[in-house]
Amino acid sequence: MLVVETISKIRRWYFQEGRPIKRICRDLGVSRKTVRKVIRSGATEFTYERSVQPQPKLGPWREELDRMLAENAHRPKRERLTRIRIFEDLRAQGYEGGYDAVRRYAASWSKATSEASADAYVPLSFDPGEAFQFDWSHEVAVIDGVATTIKVAHVRLSHSRMVFVRAYPRETQEMVFDAHDKAFAFFGGACTRGIYDNMKTAVDTIFVGKDRAYNRRFQQMSGHYLFEPVACTPASGWEKGQVENQVGVMRRRLFVPRPKFKSLQS
Repeated sequence: MLVVETISKIRRWYFQEGRPIKRICRDLGVSRKTVRKVIRSGATEFTYERSVQPQPKLGPWREELDRMLAENAHRPKRERLTRIRIFEDLRAQGYEGGYDAVRRYAASWSKATSEASADAYVPLSFDPGEAFQFDWSHEVAVIDGVATTIKVAHVRLSHSRMVFVRAYPRETQEMVFDAHDKAFAFFGGACTRGIYDNMKTAVDTIFVGKDRAYNRRFQQMSGHYLFEPVACTPASGWEKGQVENQVGVMRRRLFVPRPKFKSLQS
């Protein structure tokens, strides 16, 4: 591979000093083909990138490594193994290669997996009765003379943009269920899908892509109202952008300046 300094000398000697190709080859110890390539291409730098990284020792272990990486990705974040630990486990099974090959392969696997999950999306146009979006916000109100943080449940119909807002003292699962019950009574029915973030009152485990393990009571609630829960990709709030926008709008309309109530029920 030619370095930039050598390319610069070839171009300078040929175009400025008028040296013949034969002399340039002799002085720099390069072939005529190389000198002609530099002169004709006009490039000042040549790079080479492998399209396929050879991994002779890792090859027979790719399937096992894929399994280990997928299993590790499904674990809770605090329990996930580092790449060096995965390498050590692979070595214990008989792998004789180095850590660097495992590290590079794990990095490319993670990148491909994240890109695959990013391709999954919630459509921005909705049919009537197709979906609603749910979210929580934390607001401050003066209740009985004391500034109090309250939790506000936001529900929004994705097609008609109809809004439902209800305040609660906490974000417990019972509050989630009550918010759905009151919202569906207000709307006059439920939709076929509900779009959520990965709130702990609904989701037990986050898998790759859109796969989730919902907790039993939340599944019972969604089964009762006959809607399918759909969780957003982590850190992808735009997938339920309508209700995210609603949080800001309702905050300015209802909680600025701070409202005053005798009690949460009033």
